[in-house]
Amino acid sequence: MLDYAEKRDFPRMCIDCAARYRVEGSDSAGNAIARDLSGGGLRLRVENELLTGSRLNVEIRPGKNITPPLYAVAEVVRCEADGHDFEVACSIVKMLQESEVTPDFI
Repeated sequence: MLDYAEKRDFPRMCIDCAARYRVEGSDSAGNAIARDLSGGGLRLRVENELLTGSRLNVEIRPGKNITPPLYAVAEVVRCEADGHDFEVACSIVKMLQESEVTPDFI
């Protein structure tokens, strides 16, 4: 049972690493900073506002080559302005193996 201080189903890990994303149906990709990650979601810092409900293809590349990239399909649940950037909370819809990633993913 979770204590009162933490009611999340999965613990959140701060990761602060480079990421790229593409809104499904869009031809262009955007750069992001992946701020944190859990078993069910992630938070990105991006330059452009994203609409709630948008589906994103996300690639997170850790700074060290010993850790493989993470590929996920995510849905925007919240997007809030933070200075000149936006903090985007996403729910992970599906995690992908590298073999499942197509050339047009990002």
